[in-house]
Amino acid sequence: MSGTNYKKILSLGFPFEVLNKDLKLIFTSNLLGSFGDGLYAYLLPVYLTESLGANDVEVGIVYAVVSLVAALTLLVAGTLADRYDRKKIMIAGWIAWIPAPLIFSLANNWLQTLPGIILLGVWLGGPTSTAYIVTTADKTKLTLTFTVISSAWSFGYIFSPAVGGYLAGTVGMHIVFYLAFVFYTLAALVLTFISSQHAIHLAHKSSNKDYSFFKLLKTKRLLKLSILFASLIFVTLMFRPFIPKFLADIYHYGKFEIGILGSISFFSSAVLGILLGKLGDKWKKSVALAVAMLLSSFSLILLLTFSEFYILIIAFFLIGGSYILWSLMSAIIGPLAPEHMRARWISIPQTVSIFTSFVAPYVGGILYSFSQSYLFIIAVVATLFLSALIFSKVFET
Repeated sequence: MSGTNYKKILSLGFPFEVLNKDLKLIFTSNLLGSFGDGLYAYLLPVYLTESLGANDVEVGIVYAVVSLVAALTLLVAGTLADRYDRKKIMIAGWIAWIPAPLIFSLANNWLQTLPGIILLGVWLGGPTSTAYIVTTADKTKLTLTFTVISSAWSFGYIFSPAVGGYLAGTVGMHIVFYLAFVFYTLAALVLTFISSQHAIHLAHKSSNKDYSFFKLLKTKRLLKLSILFASLIFVTLMFRPFIPKFLADIYHYGKFEIGILGSISFFSSAVLGILLGKLGDKWKKSVALAVAMLLSSFSLILLLTFSEFYILIIAFFLIGGSYILWSLMSAIIGPLAPEHMRARWISIPQTVSIFTSFVAPYVGGILYSFSQSYLFIIAVVATLFLSALIFSKVFET
């Protein structure tokens, strides 16, 4: 075997080599933050129901609030990231999350969690981090770069749902929320060590008036991608918050078992993310996106059909594909944007996606209260349909 071939194989075996120093710090920040998030996020629907008295529709309302606030902040984040230091905007995004778990720990009913829920919806890091990564990454390995960085969230979630489930069952959810607060704080601190990054402003194109939200949205390429991504996010947010409830209500699994299955799904999203990232760079990013949706669809079929734990392990491994949609979308959108307005450009489809889908959890709550299985049957049909559209190149630009 030649030295060149050996290096190629070695490179494939170590995908984290695509990250430079700053991207490794972002990876570390996401890893710490996601571990804290995973301690309680997968149990939050159950906690809202069992401990704070929320019904199915009210759980849907809570997640709809997160999406609505995110829709209102993404465009603001994009504008700020094109004017100021992107590093500071990303740090501010984590700072907004820090008080949320403390608010949850103090709540006596589901309405009192809303201030924390609103803070979780402040997604300043969405378009900002995407623009930062696109600007500093190797453009020939962009899909893999995004999925590797996204895998930090997955690695953080591998053990944290199980740890959170165990702690919730032994010492209570309050301790879980306090630990999440600590990890959110560490995530913000790590980002203080990355390099500053400012958008390159072109004198003749610096006017914000010339690049308003609605003018950018009229761009044919951006409009088509916004419609596609809005559809993907809507379907995903419609069913995903109700998977833990389905396991508890229908299959009667406890917090610990639900946490274990959650850990499996996040481990798989890291593995699938890296594999699909390589697929996207070698073939087409849209193919990787369509395959992720197909895996999500098949996982829901298994979830509906089998209650045996060992089969649910397979289902939750495949459902990891639904957790890498955002990174695949970022890899598609990011390179299309001009540098001087990259974050704003990126924020358009992200804003449209979240804004048009903020009612998705509410719709999911209504469907789930009507029939637990009906919600997931609709999700299967929708994911298969969207995969077919992507493969048919309807949304090709």
